[in-house]
Amino acid sequence: MSPHLNLTAPYAPLVRRIEAEGSVDGQILRIDHFLNHRIEPAFIFELAHELAKRLSFFQPNLILTAEASGIAPALIVAQTLNVPMVYAKKYSRQVEAPALSRLIHSPTKGDDNRLVISGRYIKPGQRIVIVDDFLANGRTAAALIDMAREAGGQVLGAGFVVEKCFKHGRQFIESLGVPVSTLAQVEHLDNGRAILTQPEEE
Repeated sequence: MSPHLNLTAPYAPLVRRIEAEGSVDGQILRIDHFLNHRIEPAFIFELAHELAKRLSFFQPNLILTAEASGIAPALIVAQTLNVPMVYAKKYSRQVEAPALSRLIHSPTKGDDNRLVISGRYIKPGQRIVIVDDFLANGRTAAALIDMAREAGGQVLGAGFVVEKCFKHGRQFIESLGVPVSTLAQVEHLDNGRAILTQPEEE
């Protein structure tokens, strides 16, 4: 990896916006008013372009994500890098066989989801990068990595808009041999506030 590549440099516009507008509900950081429920196109384009710049180092030829909230950043990253995007669907009988699937637990919703990818859309030897909105415990990303590898793909990296450092997902994903890039790192949640890693002074 290039010694000049900083995959986890805090992206100041995102850090400042989370500090100003984010709300905390228990262990949940809510920024869904601009990131993953109500989406602001100009801002999500800016964030995804920054993520694409970092992930371009891996020279992927496929972006892989999970529905639903990963689709917006992943699509723009794919567009920026001029490669296709595939998203794992929540369990659907309409996905044609052969299908790859994994059952994962959602800590946000408190239930299990089955992620499914048609085996037609990941080819042996493809250079794959995972993109999603949040990295918490890493279970969704790990399921995507596992399915991609089962299909014969090479998972070269993973990029996330926001990382919850206290959930240790980065360590989990990197233990699978996949480098991680994030734009904002939440160190912990304290009295209803998100404490983030600060950008370096310019």
